[in-house]
Amino acid sequence: MNSSFSELGLRADLVQAVEKLGFTEPTPIQAGVIPLLCEGHDVIGQAQTGTGKTAAFALPILNKIVNHTGNVQALVVTPTRELANQVTRSFREFAAFSDIKVLSVYGGQPYPPQRRALRQGVDVVVGTPGRLLDLIRRNDLDLSHAETIALDEADEMLSMGFIEDIEIILKSFPNEHQTLLFSATMPSQIRRLADNYMTNAEAVTIKRKELTAENIDQRHYLVNERDRTAATIRLLESEDITRVIIFGQTRIRTAELAAKLSNHGFSAEVLNGDLSQEARERVMGRFRSERTQILVATDVAARGLDVDGVSHVINFDIPREIESYVHRIGRTARAGESGVAIALLTPGERGRLRRIEQHIKLKIPRAALPTVEEIQARRDERLEEKMAVKLRRGRFSAEKKIVEQLVEEGHDPLDIASAALRLNRALDQEREIPHVSEVDDRPRKSGGKRGGGYKGKRGGGYKGKRGGGYKGKRGGGYKGKSSGGYQGKRSAS
Repeated sequence: MNSSFSELGLRADLVQAVEKLGFTEPTPIQAGVIPLLCEGHDVIGQAQTGTGKTAAFALPILNKIVNHTGNVQALVVTPTRELANQVTRSFREFAAFSDIKVLSVYGGQPYPPQRRALRQGVDVVVGTPGRLLDLIRRNDLDLSHAETIALDEADEMLSMGFIEDIEIILKSFPNEHQTLLFSATMPSQIRRLADNYMTNAEAVTIKRKELTAENIDQRHYLVNERDRTAATIRLLESEDITRVIIFGQTRIRTAELAAKLSNHGFSAEVLNGDLSQEARERVMGRFRSERTQILVATDVAARGLDVDGVSHVINFDIPREIESYVHRIGRTARAGESGVAIALLTPGERGRLRRIEQHIKLKIPRAALPTVEEIQARRDERLEEKMAVKLRRGRFSAEKKIVEQLVEEGHDPLDIASAALRLNRALDQEREIPHVSEVDDRPRKSGGKRGGGYKGKRGGGYKGKRGGGYKGKRGGGYKGKSSGGYQGKRSAS
């Protein structure tokens, strides 16, 4: 494996930009893909978010573009607006020491600024399938000089129904070009796409052991369905959190959870498909700048979300798709940092957890939710920490005058400090620690179910199935089939 970016065949200005960004050596996907792309091969890269795949295709694309020409020389297709913006930012960072121009286009933006930028000349266009196709059909996006197309997160574009748009875009290239395809998984339709539109493609796959960060503390909590929100609040109160992403299954659940967390005093916002692009960018800006601490998101809305310093990922709903779990927890423990991945699940969802464990080849231990007493003790610790910081900074001259007045009135300074802390604690006590009911996770015993038969199933026959025959099937014959003959066959002969 190449140990430095300078060994990958990149121009000096790109190496300089990478080093300025603090990257010292290529990740496995970068070391595998960049030389192949620089040699002109079509490449299929199978890697997930957090492995450095954006640089794996952005750097060799820029390496082919020597100077700004005013013509579109490369096209990058992404599934979501957020990912389009993220990829565009990365391209611009890598092109910092050149005059190469990069443009991001996606739905929700007005057309005139995009058309103006294209007329003025850009070298790389990054966009979502629908808007790219619109611009091509309107003759605003000219691909006659384009030499490269990259499909990022192809499996997600498939799941979002963009595969036909992508094929039309691929057919819009009038000349020979290099095709790059990146996907976390390789379903049959993506393989067919690669077979039809790529030439002798080289494949680079990152093994799973390189995809699952070892420095993620994974654990799960068993809760009743009605207690998911209460359990989440208890965890947020007790954990040392910086930035947190909480994943919910639907837009409604994410919106409701974000509202409840805000009402409890947390700095939480929702990120789902109900937001306009402008609102979405404002939310992400506040999250990146730490003005918002908690982001409650759906999987689709979070695609392409690339933020460092996420301390916790909480699966409010454990995902149905196993790969989604890996994608979600990959949002924490980046750049060598540690992180925590928490899953909330009901007793009925334990089978889903077992399938995830088999997939990642790792046991996800069960933990006990923090008690009321533990949360109260944690609140007291935080209050003491805040007081220590305030005392070090010494910015309380107005409050000090009040204390001096109280001392002059004969009050003991210790009593004054204690009373002030008591008032502060009272504010905490207004935030009630939510009740969490006990989970009945005992194995189910026979009897007591809906039916009156053996094992209490619905029917009255053996094993309580619907019919009255042997094994309780619908007929009355042997094995309870439709008629009364041997094995319940329709004739009685």
